[in-house]
Amino acid sequence: MIGAAAHEDDLTRVELTWVEKKIEFWIRFGQEVGEHILDRSRRTVSFRPGAVFAFVRWAANDYGTVISRIDIVRAVAPGCAYQTLPFVRPGAEILLRIDTWPKVEDVLRHVDAIEALGIDPAEVDPDHWRHVAHWMNASEAPRPYTADRHDAWLRRREVGQ
Repeated sequence: MIGAAAHEDDLTRVELTWVEKKIEFWIRFGQEVGEHILDRSRRTVSFRPGAVFAFVRWAANDYGTVISRIDIVRAVAPGCAYQTLPFVRPGAEILLRIDTWPKVEDVLRHVDAIEALGIDPAEVDPDHWRHVAHWMNASEAPRPYTADRHDAWLRRREVGQ
């Protein structure tokens, strides 16, 4: 079911799969505007243009983990440039891309810390997610997100509109 204000063709769709201990794709945060159940283990969720969300993918085979990844992305409007991303149609603007489970866990802890401040991670300054990605890919700790930084982002975003 799609929210009344969203046009079906404008949405970004993400295919989620959950087969316990085999394939586990989920949304960590973000405002979904629709969901379509495909079968017992698969569903698609939809996001409006501009929505920021975290898409986590983990999969394993008989020999261990084959993929551990988190992408924090922004859904794009029709006609805008985007990056392709598996299971995300048509694609999105990638703000953060982290591979390997230890680093994915670090990002998830970072998200938890933002939520502990009472801030919705989907409302965080997109530049902060880029900062986190760059520092973590360099095997360094990113700066924490603060309430002051968030207030500055909200004011900057308000002025830019």
